[in-house]
Amino acid sequence: MTWHKDRGPGERRGYHHGNLREALIAAALDLIREKGPAGFTFAEAARAAGVSPAAPYRHFRDRDALLADVAKRGFETFTQALTRAWDGGRPNPREAFNRLGAAYLGFASKEPAYFSAMFESGLSLSDYPEVRAEGDRAFGVLREACEALIATLPKDRRPPPLMMALHIWSLSHGIAALFARGDRARRPIPMQAEELLEAAVLIYLDGLGLGGR
Repeated sequence: MTWHKDRGPGERRGYHHGNLREALIAAALDLIREKGPAGFTFAEAARAAGVSPAAPYRHFRDRDALLADVAKRGFETFTQALTRAWDGGRPNPREAFNRLGAAYLGFASKEPAYFSAMFESGLSLSDYPEVRAEGDRAFGVLREACEALIATLPKDRRPPPLMMALHIWSLSHGIAALFARGDRARRPIPMQAEELLEAAVLIYLDGLGLGGR
């Protein structure tokens, strides 16, 4: 696959030959950055990739199927980032847990188009089980981290791992969506998003008796 190298202002990538699927995904990511996941048509994605309006149907039945593929790839990349950050809980669960939160915010900042496709496309997960499966894998990393922290508490004081994972996910995702993303939806804040998340998680963990662990 090759692309035009000498694009002028406002010109999009031009598809010459090779992997049409990859060209369409790249075009979709560009359009999501520019217009959001609901702001473009299938024909616009084809035009942005430099192919005919009929060409995308070789790989995708419609725009939602294209978005689903983008979202699936986003979740795959997201899971990899979270897994690297968690690193099996080394050197200790608490330190690794902090890295996990930073990785969540870092993904939203570095990959805002993927982030939007994953969480803001309005796709029905029942229609795209492959997207649900990849999202579940990402959540599984967070749940594993919560289970490791919970295991350091006395048995009679351990909260349900799923509940804790959902709480931490909500905290992380809310801060990422509002303050850490790398597009125009980012809201100003008089501190670093990482500092805000770290403080919020510290308060939460203190409430569980995990503050000093």
